[in-house]
Amino acid sequence: MRNFPGTPGTFLGLFLRMAQFTFAAGSVASMITTTRFFNLTAFCHLITLMGLQFIWSFTLALVDAYALVKKIFPFNPILVCRIAVGDWVTAILSLSAASASAAITVLYFNDVGHCHLGHECHKYQISVALAFMSWISTSISALIMLWLVASE
Repeated sequence: MRNFPGTPGTFLGLFLRMAQFTFAAGSVASMITTTRFFNLTAFCHLITLMGLQFIWSFTLALVDAYALVKKIFPFNPILVCRIAVGDWVTAILSLSAASASAAITVLYFNDVGHCHLGHECHKYQISVALAFMSWISTSISALIMLWLVASE
């Protein structure tokens, strides 16, 4: 197995995982501070999937930090394949939730004319933007993991 930048157990891999769970946590925090997000299914899906993204990325960040501290690469090919599949699943689900929430946000701001919810609309936009940033870092990790699986 190759140890190139972005793979589990490297500083870039840890940075990507930290970016994923930080952006996911920011997205959830921004959305749950509103009072009406539960009225729209797309926003509820965003909360659920960003929570899943947070748990997945935080767990893998802990594994990466442990590997960095111990200076080991404890990943066998089966574990790498499972991480790759998990990354791809969370990346696809995060993209779908962020896209659906972005569509609702665009509907509020552009199609309806303006948002009647006041300050909450800006929180919706921030939450969607953070969800997309989480998806970008997740997709980078998923591509790196696919590359790692292919290099075996």
